[in-house]
Amino acid sequence: MSYRRDQRSSRASLFDDIEEGGLRTSSRDIDERDNDKAIDSLHDRVSYLKRLTGDIHEEVESHNRILSQIGNGMDSTRGIMAGTMGRFKAVNY
Repeated sequence: MSYRRDQRSSRASLFDDIEEGGLRTSSRDIDERDNDKAIDSLHDRVSYLKRLTGDIHEEVESHNRILSQIGNGMDSTRGIMAGTMGRFKAVNY
């Protein structure tokens, strides 16, 4: 029985804001609109931050590729220098 009573009261609450000739605006409606605006604002901020972090990720990946290329170049230069120094030592001794 309490289920039916709850169901009737919830149905009645659906129509609480209806008056003859239209709907009246309650503070709850205004709060809902304010909440919707705040949610939209948060959504925009989250979208912006998501794009920003994506851009940062791409930048970091780009820098990592450059550093890797520099490291590979330094490794090959070290090998060339080691061979040159080995020959230099052999000639001077």
